[in-house]
Amino acid sequence: MNVNYAMILAAGLGTRMRPLTLTTPKPLVAVAGKTLLDWALDNVAQAGVSHVVVNVHHLGNLIEAHLQDREFPHVTCIAEDPVLETGGGVQNALGHLGDAPFFVLNADGLWLDGETSALARMADLWDDDRMDGLLLLHDPQTAFGYDGVGDFMVDIEGRLSRRQETDTNAQVFTGVQLLHPRLFEGAPGGAYSLNVLYDRALAAGRLFGTTASGEWHHVGTMDALAESDAHIRERDQRP
Repeated sequence: MNVNYAMILAAGLGTRMRPLTLTTPKPLVAVAGKTLLDWALDNVAQAGVSHVVVNVHHLGNLIEAHLQDREFPHVTCIAEDPVLETGGGVQNALGHLGDAPFFVLNADGLWLDGETSALARMADLWDDDRMDGLLLLHDPQTAFGYDGVGDFMVDIEGRLSRRQETDTNAQVFTGVQLLHPRLFEGAPGGAYSLNVLYDRALAAGRLFGTTASGEWHHVGTMDALAESDAHIRERDQRP
């Protein structure tokens, strides 16, 4: 399956990275010389995505100015006021995302592909008869900037369930996903989390996941930023 549309969620306030984010919106924070937003855009461009929607709020004018010279993929910015959270933000942009499955990415989740492209693999795994959503997951023990215990359990077919307290091998959700527009049928509107729709898809057995083979960096704090920056610079200098 060819995926032509994607959305990057970039409307957050970045409060955990203040004072840096008082003057620089979090999507424009640089890791190893490249902004988080450009890491995401380069990944979707490499996967052949031609149209991207970026929602903006905090210092949104700086994000829009940064994107003016971007030639590929084509980027449409949508200003949010007030912020609509993840679910409301995507629902608000559906008119720009076509009628087929599209990628959604968090701006603060930076990933480096392993032997294969994560987005290409997700497109190959998509099964329209069984899926309304496909999430990219990662082993929490090897994730950068993440100290939690994971979010989802994955069965042998890739179908997801929420982690329970007794589960010890849950996977963490990277914020990268492939969603079908039908997931939003009957959605509440306004500001709400995508978790509302995940729960509905989980109950129907239509939310699936696949584990990333490369690195995933959750750049949510200044410490995580420093760790990821140092690691990627060192990685790029290896022979």
